[in-house]
Amino acid sequence: MEILKLVFNVLEIALYVYLAFAAVYIFIFAFAGIFGYKQKKSKTTKLRKYAVLIPGYKEDSVIIDVAKDALNQNYPSEKFDVVIIADSFKQETLDELKKLKIKLVEVSFEVSTKSKALNKAMQTIGDDYDVAVILDADNLMEKEFLNKVNNAFDNGFEVVQGHRVAKNVNTSFAILDAISEEVNNHIFRKGHRVLGLSSALIGSGMAFDYAFFKNTMAEVKAVGGFDKELELKLLRNKTKIEYINEALVYDEKVQKSEVFANQRRRWLSAQFVYFRRFFFAGLFHLFFKGNIDFFDKVYQMVQPPRVLLLGGTAIITIFYGIIKIINIEILNSWFYYNVCEWLLVFTIVFVAFIFSIPRKFWNKNTLIAVLTLPKAFFIMGLSLLKLRGANKKFIHTTHGTED
Repeated sequence: MEILKLVFNVLEIALYVYLAFAAVYIFIFAFAGIFGYKQKKSKTTKLRKYAVLIPGYKEDSVIIDVAKDALNQNYPSEKFDVVIIADSFKQETLDELKKLKIKLVEVSFEVSTKSKALNKAMQTIGDDYDVAVILDADNLMEKEFLNKVNNAFDNGFEVVQGHRVAKNVNTSFAILDAISEEVNNHIFRKGHRVLGLSSALIGSGMAFDYAFFKNTMAEVKAVGGFDKELELKLLRNKTKIEYINEALVYDEKVQKSEVFANQRRRWLSAQFVYFRRFFFAGLFHLFFKGNIDFFDKVYQMVQPPRVLLLGGTAIITIFYGIIKIINIEILNSWFYYNVCEWLLVFTIVFVAFIFSIPRKFWNKNTLIAVLTLPKAFFIMGLSLLKLRGANKKFIHTTHGTED
């Protein structure tokens, strides 16, 4: 019995340390994100040529409108090409795309991935570009996006992440997804840049020096989470990633629980795969090369998702509070006597969320959406049990806004 108590206490304290560190981590960057971060206006401007790369897999319902919208940038038309990378599109969709002033690259793979599509497109369109912009097939750029990105390149950056925001908030899950995105923007992009660290990449709304991106992507073989592999490679080489809070890209948010589950399963699987792959390299680069950016990114791969962190600390705090009130002691639990320790962790996480959620979401619709949080928490928990093999196959997220 004494051995069982010891094992229970060790596991209990290990869980506390893991979640407490994660709570303090997001709080620090959430607090930093309160302060302004805005790119400097460059004194000189070079009009770079852009390849706006938009890979899509069976995206017939959205791709034509996205292609038309991408052409409407307030940037010289001869200085950017919209490149649609069409994988498994219907013939009628291809015929409509061919009528537009875009470059159409048709691709087909036995196993489709975003990295394969991008690599094939760059082989096809050649090297007459200065910058590659990566969008998802549902993304819409605000009209000054290329100008704002261009200014960041004038400031010497080779990699830039734009501010991805919600295109739709038409369901409770879409609202929660939109809030989750903004929380991550605040903590992992804006907050990190305020403290001098690199922004996290997000998979779209990104811009890279073209030659640099083409050479780097040739080494990326990821099935899922290609942006994570790319980001780790960049940070290992000490390439600083800029974030432009004012450069908006509108992204479709998931509207159904099953789509939410598939998407989170893919993301979580990618995180754990890359944590295992880069953990020891992260430690080496931290202690022997002083590369804090790279180690920080490796740590992010094993940090609990924000929804699970909030829900998990809330459930544990309530659980220990109840057993304390009804005076049931469990295996001489340390937290039976120190329930306030869990309450402190939950409070830190909660305040970090308060700092990070934009004021536009403080409304009745968000309050209603919060009622679905237990379902989202449950889905995320199930996703942790179904990670095996998720990073070895392509999981497609269907796009198209519901009425």
